[in-house]
Amino acid sequence: MPVTKFSTPEKYKYQNGFGSYHESEAVVCALPIGANSPQKPPYGLYAEKLSGTAFTAPRHENQQTWLYRILPAAAHSAFNPRESSSYNTNPEGNKLHQIPNQLRWDPFDLDETVDWVHGLKLVAGAGDPTLKAGLGIFIFAAGKSMSKNEAFYSADGDFLIVLQHGVLDIQTELGNILVRPNEICVIPRGVRYRVELPEGPVRGYICELYQGHFQLPELGPIGSNCLANARDFQAPVASFDEAPSREYTILSKFNGHLFAASQTHTPFDVVAWHGLYYPYKYDLGRYSVIGSVSFDHPDPSIYTVLTAPTDHIGTAVADFVIFPPRWLVGEDTFRPPWYHRNTMSEFMGLIGGEYDAKTGGGFQPAGASLHNIMSAHGPDASTHQKASNAELKPAKVGEGSMAFMFESCLMVGVTEWGLKTCKKVQEDYNEESWTPLKAHFKIPEGVERVSNLVGDANRHPGIDNGKSVNGKGATREINQETLPHYT
Repeated sequence: MPVTKFSTPEKYKYQNGFGSYHESEAVVCALPIGANSPQKPPYGLYAEKLSGTAFTAPRHENQQTWLYRILPAAAHSAFNPRESSSYNTNPEGNKLHQIPNQLRWDPFDLDETVDWVHGLKLVAGAGDPTLKAGLGIFIFAAGKSMSKNEAFYSADGDFLIVLQHGVLDIQTELGNILVRPNEICVIPRGVRYRVELPEGPVRGYICELYQGHFQLPELGPIGSNCLANARDFQAPVASFDEAPSREYTILSKFNGHLFAASQTHTPFDVVAWHGLYYPYKYDLGRYSVIGSVSFDHPDPSIYTVLTAPTDHIGTAVADFVIFPPRWLVGEDTFRPPWYHRNTMSEFMGLIGGEYDAKTGGGFQPAGASLHNIMSAHGPDASTHQKASNAELKPAKVGEGSMAFMFESCLMVGVTEWGLKTCKKVQEDYNEESWTPLKAHFKIPEGVERVSNLVGDANRHPGIDNGKSVNGKGATREINQETLPHYT
């Protein structure tokens, strides 16, 4: 059944559809009819526009939402720096360490002493939020709910939240979202929210997109369905607080620094809204996997859930890719991902279970790995040995597992926290994974070598219909069964 069986029941209603124009009202007739900004909106509400793209962005890219709220978001004090020295701590400022080494991290610790805002740690990234270019990759670990008098937003980019442990009960301006393990949530730039932890400590990963917004990948020859289907994405319905006047704190992540402002009214006072710019969630268990039914392992791009493309077609600032439970049936095929060097950077995490391309426990849930641009990687030695000798009958891999990847065309640097402070980097990752690989190359007796030298007798070698042709025109039969195969 293409849906995750959650131990925590759903508690909220949603609207379904990715990229759909939604509208919702928590009070009947709170949405104005036929106008976005009437002189007097219904019930004495204020009309406010939330713009996720430039006003003049092409219609198919334009993302705006009209909010009808009790008081405008602008009604707050000036923002001032707050605890910036302890937020995404990096002693070397914004410096990122650009290194070619393959990196892998042990599971990141849970931290029961902090809330959502202070549990965010920048591990890696590329680009600059001030230029709206690039991405940031975070680990979050928190043990306390945010204060009921607080709200948080990031001006730097969209948060794609991948929960690994615990439950997130997120109150946003546009309504409530419950996020459980194997669900993801996207909160767009600027949307204010607070995070409650109804089942204790939480942990997971975040890809913050500094430029553009996530969208569904094109399906091309696949057709009109499969991968992540638009109908399975869920957006909140309007819900608002009628809290008495008291002081609230608005926390802003602005160029990687934390600022705070105060106001005397709840930030969660949106009675109705309509538009295309809103938070949403998705159950990874509903992903419809595509794969080969004959031979060869396809590129991992067939597992893309969401993408944030660059201006160059087929290239992404960030792809969100998953490796869910799936059937493998390829004949005469090495079934795990092959060894490769990629022009894209690959940051991987594990939500649960065991990733089928790694064995031995080195890649664990709540851990991570980074294979940067052109850093060679692939199955470890034991996985290669096992897969090369496996009986090639239909097999389901990844049962009870969910691995994912943030992939980017950018060279991803690692922060001081990610490289040293967290103390989770596995120093022997390369040596354990690929140094044990053994050479199995062997030329059987009687198989001719081909020369690359001009004038050599074998200067025009070739194979034609199972016969080896040498430079003198002589031929001999080749017995394919005598050629070396891996054993």
